[in-house]
Amino acid sequence: MKEVRTLFVDAGEDGVRLDRWFKRRWPYLNHIQIQKMTRSGQIRVDGARVKAETHLMAGSQVRVPPLPDAPDPGEKKTLSNRDVAYAKSLVLYEDDEVLALNKPAGLAVQGGTKTLHHIDRLLSAWGEGMDRPRLVHRLDRDTSGVLLLGKTPAAAARLSGSFAKRKAQKTYWAIVSGNPHPREGVIELPLAKKGVGDREIVVPVDPKDPAGSVAETEYVTISRAAHRAAWMALRPHTGRTHQLRAHMTAIGHPILGDPKYSNDKAAELSGGLKLQLHARRLTVPHPSSGTLIIEAPLSPEMRAGFNHFGFDEHEADPEPFSKGGASPRGARHR
Repeated sequence: MKEVRTLFVDAGEDGVRLDRWFKRRWPYLNHIQIQKMTRSGQIRVDGARVKAETHLMAGSQVRVPPLPDAPDPGEKKTLSNRDVAYAKSLVLYEDDEVLALNKPAGLAVQGGTKTLHHIDRLLSAWGEGMDRPRLVHRLDRDTSGVLLLGKTPAAAARLSGSFAKRKAQKTYWAIVSGNPHPREGVIELPLAKKGVGDREIVVPVDPKDPAGSVAETEYVTISRAAHRAAWMALRPHTGRTHQLRAHMTAIGHPILGDPKYSNDKAAELSGGLKLQLHARRLTVPHPSSGTLIIEAPLSPEMRAGFNHFGFDEHEADPEPFSKGGASPRGARHR
């Protein structure tokens, strides 16, 4: 497509992220290409600059710039039988509208210039076009656990809307350096991206900083290994890049095994452990009716951490957060 076009967001796409809206129409575009077009202002919504993660509203006008040509279908590599079997082995839950996968640590959700093996590629195991499941949220490459997808455009739009409207409750397990005091609380620290490319990180910024995005994380301590480390339940109320990792580092308790957000004490304590962050449980309204509650078993990387510090996963309350948010004993970090 070599001309500029203006397309409208359908009613069934209300609340869908901009990058996912593009991927539905032009699945050959990768995340990096879409990011570049938004950052340069080539993609606009209702005439304004936007971010790739911006949630669209029904009826909005999207400026679509000239796009690269789609690859020759004959050149597309099909999945091997082994890849198909591997993709199917990740299934935690599946029905006609919803697919939930147990994403392994180290496997990226989407591809890029140097990332050829990723979840998005494996979705071809379910078919192409309308049969291909659609991502409705993301996990970092090194984070394991529940990853949810919609199997139809309508289901994906409703699930995306649940995430955008904070109707989806995500519970992560993490092992962090030291013991947070108090044992539970809420971290409210705006985050902004700093750096470029592979060296890009997110850091806390002043609430008045225009580059910052509101970010809020609720936390509860499940168990402690003396004063060395703590097993935490983390619940992000917003969905910023690397939010949990940046927030725990900001309050002085980095997640162990994290090469990007750490300090000397955490690095020494981590030893040979990989990132100790796991998307344990997801509660979300089903696109048709009822509520889905999906749990992912501990990954080998997290199990190594539990064994090292003597934590027992069976000690955890499935729903460790109080109904009204942080308890009166909790702290608010701003």
